[in-house]
Amino acid sequence: MSLSDAPPPGPWRRFTLAYARLLTALLALSVAILVIPVTLQMVSRYTNLIPAYIWTEEMARFLFIWMIMIGAMVGVRESAHFEVDVWPTLPRRGEAAVRIVARLGVLAMALVFVVGGIEFTRFAWYRTSELADLELWLIHIAWPVAGVTWIVFLGEQFADEVRILFGMTGS
Repeated sequence: MSLSDAPPPGPWRRFTLAYARLLTALLALSVAILVIPVTLQMVSRYTNLIPAYIWTEEMARFLFIWMIMIGAMVGVRESAHFEVDVWPTLPRRGEAAVRIVARLGVLAMALVFVVGGIEFTRFAWYRTSELADLELWLIHIAWPVAGVTWIVFLGEQFADEVRILFGMTGS
């Protein structure tokens, strides 16, 4: 969809844009913070300059999980996930229909993440990690948050594709 076809930015689109910008900033921050425990692990493993910190492995793993989930959220927002073109060149409406079908698959996965993620988080609610003594629900909640975020972004994309499919665009 080109910029001329985009609907005027209402409150919902302004919210999703701000949310996407926040996620992008959090993604950059998580990568930057991940460097710290990984560097501490490397330095302590190969030198005697600092003592071996066991909590750094756990912290790196937790940050890595959040980094992946936030990256997946941003990827859905930007439609940057893997695509394979198997159809010949289709007219605009045909492409919109194919994208709707593909996004239904992403929506199904998002629902799995929400439903399964809630149960996953509930399982970890009263548990803590062994080394860093971090509450595990803070890690497990990444799955339902990702699923809900995907649904939010997919809703916006479905609306755009339906507008194209039914000829409600500027061209």
